[in-house]
Amino acid sequence: MSKAVYIATAEPHSGKSVLTLGLVNLLLGQAQRVGYFKPIITPDARPDGQPDRPDAHIETVLQHFQLPQPYADTFAYTGQQALRLLESGRIGQLLDTIIHRYKQIEDAHDFVVVEGTDFVGTGLALELDLNWQVARTLGAPVMLLMSGLGKTVDQLVDAALSVRRDAENEDVRVLALVLNRVAPAQLAEVQARLAAQLSPAVLLAIIPESPALRSPTMQEIRDQLNGELLFGAELMGNPVDHFINGAMQVPNFLRRLQENVLIITPGDRADILLSALQANSSANYPRVAGLVLSGGYRPEESVLRLIEGLPEIVPILLVEPGTFEATTRVGRIQARIGPRQESKIRLAIQTFERHVDAARLLSELSTFAPRGLTPHMFQYQLLQGARAQRKRIVLPEGTDDRVLLAAARLLEQDVVELTILGEPDQILAAARRLGRPLDPARVQLINPQTSELAPEFAQTLHELRQSKGVNLEMARDLMTDVSYFGSMLVYQGLADGMVSGAAHTTQHTIRPALQFIKTKPGVSVVSSVFFMCLPDRVAVFGDCAVNPNPTAGQLAEIAISSAESSRRFGIEPRVAMLSYSSGTSGEGTDVDKVRAATALVRQLRPDLLVEGPIQYDAAVDLAVGQQKLPGSPVAGQASVLIFPDLNTGNNTYKAVQRETGALAIGPMLQGLNKPVNDLSRGCTVDDIYNTVLLTAIQAQEM
Repeated sequence: MSKAVYIATAEPHSGKSVLTLGLVNLLLGQAQRVGYFKPIITPDARPDGQPDRPDAHIETVLQHFQLPQPYADTFAYTGQQALRLLESGRIGQLLDTIIHRYKQIEDAHDFVVVEGTDFVGTGLALELDLNWQVARTLGAPVMLLMSGLGKTVDQLVDAALSVRRDAENEDVRVLALVLNRVAPAQLAEVQARLAAQLSPAVLLAIIPESPALRSPTMQEIRDQLNGELLFGAELMGNPVDHFINGAMQVPNFLRRLQENVLIITPGDRADILLSALQANSSANYPRVAGLVLSGGYRPEESVLRLIEGLPEIVPILLVEPGTFEATTRVGRIQARIGPRQESKIRLAIQTFERHVDAARLLSELSTFAPRGLTPHMFQYQLLQGARAQRKRIVLPEGTDDRVLLAAARLLEQDVVELTILGEPDQILAAARRLGRPLDPARVQLINPQTSELAPEFAQTLHELRQSKGVNLEMARDLMTDVSYFGSMLVYQGLADGMVSGAAHTTQHTIRPALQFIKTKPGVSVVSSVFFMCLPDRVAVFGDCAVNPNPTAGQLAEIAISSAESSRRFGIEPRVAMLSYSSGTSGEGTDVDKVRAATALVRQLRPDLLVEGPIQYDAAVDLAVGQQKLPGSPVAGQASVLIFPDLNTGNNTYKAVQRETGALAIGPMLQGLNKPVNDLSRGCTVDDIYNTVLLTAIQAQEM
């Protein structure tokens, strides 16, 4: 049976990146090892046919998904090399080399995504026939992609059916027909007409034209014009939806501004330059994507000094060509998705998920079986798990840029509902400054200082904590603290979980939760786990954040909670109770505590696979584990690693993270009645994003 799927198109600029990125992302959520292969690439080439620079699309796939394939192994020929072989009648040699390269990738992977040619520089009929030959030779079913751009409904339907028949005539199995870049007004008619004429065995997907994917970024503008970047390096991802010449007087110029506009103007037009920057900062004008200063005219020093002092500066490029030539070249730019364009990559994946029936596609691609949970599979399942039952998560630290960037990403993917604490106008202004504006209709913004909920929350806190000496005045004061206010939102059921700690200590974050959210029945200790995304697997580390020196009983409880968390997130628990010795070889207070904790786990949960005391190397290395503890079902295969104290756990997770490049997702708190999770103050946007997903999934069971 086939271990591959072949993505083929019949024309250039069909938007093949959407299909490739979406498909690789989907498969990485199901299979442990997914390979990528593009038999023939079309980068700029030297006279000998070797690529002059890497194919940006291949780099995008490899880098974004962190595929461990060398770039050189992802292709067999450049377009120039392939054309020479075809013109000299050496099609057999070409196919033999492609098969050899493909088999090398197939042997090392569970599944391979094969991407066809780009239809650049070769006759369309010749290139389409070549794609059929390659797909047939590899025995791979085809996902056929067509572009609807500039076509009438009749033209698009006729072309799609014609290419589909051509594939059948060439004994190529078409698994799916995907029509991309279709005008929104044509969607229903195209769907109806093709569904009536296609075999039910063919999956049909129709994707509307996306202006955001069609628009080049400022980085692409710079690359095409070979421009010098004067300002705005952090905003080079800005999309360019429109472009205009700034050659008129300022009032007329301002009237022509549109959202995400690129302004091309001579570099000595300081009036246009400064007016554009001021318009971008004004709430009354659209957002400016950037400026191109033509003719090689560098602005005067006084103008540059003025710009340097502005709080926000969009990208400003200096180019040698005059305004007419620069404008012409900008108009010819075909937008692409490059490795640094994270927002476009995410949008492409979301577009695929929204318009392609993933469940049916996976059913059709059932020629492989997953062998375990890899880091990408884990992250994919986090996203899908959170999306399955959307929960409301409160983010108390609305003044932190990282929190706002993570929030924008979560809202963009429509994964959770969010409540952000802080002064609403300041939050919205900060998000706009970051280039990721928040829609007030899609996110709840609450200022604890002025919220109408504050009096009720203070009264509730007073009633809950009056036995601890908290009077009403103290409760009112505490409720101005974002950690207390956010925790009370969760306690009252107005939010399902909370994620905080980017700007606060662990104690500041979890103290309110311990005081009134409290622990689950039968749980005496709150603990934490990290999901460590190692290169080849995901392991659970606990406790690395909360309990300094747990007793044997607490350690057993931490192990049981961690095993349950592991299973909840798709990782079969094999629990290793770590110590400085393995088995019966060591003595001392510390190892005795671990030994006693292991016995308690076995007594309380005889269904769990647990080993302890055991050293770290014996827990994770099969050869070492079987040597030290022969016959153990855990040694060398541990998926849940329980550390004897906080000092050991915290240092170990950080050492593993730094030395292996592992992504550490968490810490995730265990044992509370409702989920409240703490962040490190050094957390990244990805850390916040992943922790919110964890929290949302926790909330589904509470």
